[in-house]
Amino acid sequence: NNSKFSKHLANLADIFVNDAFSCSHRAHASVSKIPEFLPSYAGLQLETEINALKKVTSEIRKPITCIIGGSKISTKIGIIRNLIPKFDNIIIVGGMANNILNYYGNPIGKSLKEENCKFVIDDIFKIAKEHSCSIIYPKDVVVGKSIEDEKVQIRELYEVKNDDLILDIGPKTINEIKNIIENSETVLWNGPAGYFENPNFANGSFEIAKKITQKNKDNSIYSIAGGGDTIAVLNQINVISEFNFVSTAGGAFLEYLEGK
Repeated sequence: NNSKFSKHLANLADIFVNDAFSCSHRAHASVSKIPEFLPSYAGLQLETEINALKKVTSEIRKPITCIIGGSKISTKIGIIRNLIPKFDNIIIVGGMANNILNYYGNPIGKSLKEENCKFVIDDIFKIAKEHSCSIIYPKDVVVGKSIEDEKVQIRELYEVKNDDLILDIGPKTINEIKNIIENSETVLWNGPAGYFENPNFANGSFEIAKKITQKNKDNSIYSIAGGGDTIAVLNQINVISEFNFVSTAGGAFLEYLEGK
C-alpha cells in the first residue's frame, strides 16, 4: 500500500472505479491508496453489494435473524458482537456451536472444538442479554464416527458418545430455525449448519435454504447469503437465484458486517 507506487499507478488513468467488492477489505495500492490521487467512484457491483448489506446493518426491516456457522467461533466473534445490538435472533450452527454445547456441560465426543473460548462465549451471552437478542444453538445433533460416515444417527445432546463427531443439526433444531425464519422479515446467512460436503450431513443446511427460499417466493422476507461454503450449499440445490442477494465476497463481506 505504498504511496509512491500508488501515485505511479494513478498516473495511468484519469479516473478510478472500484468494482471489486471482494478485495476491498485489503490494504493494497491498487484498491486502497489510488483514490488519494484520482477522482474515484464505486462500480455497479460494489454499489449493489453495499446497498444489499445496508439492509442488515443500517436500513433494517425487523424482526431480523442471523444464521452464522463455520468451524471457528474466534473468527466470527467480531461479527457476532457487531450484530447483536441490531438483531433479534442470532442462530449459531456448524462447528462453532460445539463450543457453546460444551460450555453448557454437554458432551461433544471428538467433535471440532476451540480451546480457551469460555470468555468469548461469556461475552456473547452478556451482550445479547443487554440488547434483548436471542442466541439460539442446537437442541439436538446428527453424529457420525468420521466425516466419511454414511450411517447417520440423531442424538439428544446428553446422548453424544465419546467417539461421536457432531456433523449436523438435528430435526428439533431444524424446526426451531424454520419457525424463527417464518417469523422474520430479514435473514442473513453465513456458514453452513453441518459438514455438507458429505450429503449425509447436509440436511440442516438444505432445510434452512429451502425455508428461506419458500419465504422469498411470497416476498415476505429479505434474504442475504455470503461466504464460499454457504454459496456452495446454495449451488448444490440450485437456489442461488431465489435469494434476494448473494454476496460475491468472503473476507470483505465478513469485515463489512464487523463494521470495518
